[in-house]
Amino acid sequence: MDFLKEKIEAIVEKIKKEPDFAKKFQEEPVKAMEEILGVDLPDDKINELIDVVKLKLNLDENELFGKIKGLFQ
Repeated sequence: MDFLKEKIEAIVEKIKKEPDFAKKFQEEPVKAMEEILGVDLPDDKINELIDVVKLKLNLDENELFGKIKGLFQ
């Protein structure tokens, strides 16, 4: 489980820091994930990981928005 958690964190960071990879993830998430993971997973498993990455990105954005919003209150 730690391996997957580390990979998910690495993917999220790569998306945040590399606009080209972020675009690839948005347009072709399966290929982007397989590129990072280095393995060809069954569609159901890769789609689960894609959902987790998207959720993590949304959570991070919401947390950041909350911090920024707090600065102006």
